[in-house]
Amino acid sequence: MFAVIRVRGSVNVRGSIEDTLRMLRLQRINHSVVLEESPNNKGMLQKVKDYVAYGTIDAETLGQMLTNRGRLEADVRLSDEYVAENTEFDSISSFAEAVCNGDAKLADIPTLKPVFRLHPPRKGHAGIKRPVQVGGVLGNHGEDIKVLLNKMR
Repeated sequence: MFAVIRVRGSVNVRGSIEDTLRMLRLQRINHSVVLEESPNNKGMLQKVKDYVAYGTIDAETLGQMLTNRGRLEADVRLSDEYVAENTEFDSISSFAEAVCNGDAKLADIPTLKPVFRLHPPRKGHAGIKRPVQVGGVLGNHGEDIKVLLNKMR
């Protein structure tokens, strides 16, 4: 599973990149989505790598994201009780493990919004114009995306 966070805005963005960001449901800064690892998603991430930060996410980080920023329709927080009533899982953490293993999808929770609205990072970004390899935040973080997600919890 990939966690993708939009870092840069939409000023002077080429139309094809803007369309790809819209297909990924990343229309605003500090919004995040969770994607499956597929060739199509990898190609889209490669295309928008200069506007997003992404990396592979583990079950613990996904559970923390669902608990802190998971919202249902009408902006109601996602809770363990709602997950237990509407799915076969008893808690958010067990559901997050099933999603990371491929046994479930985020769409299995009815009325769960696919976009997570994150807080701006505490202590700021390292730089939104440089890739990770040069000391910025853009591009592929790999396993270290959880550090950025923790700053934006």
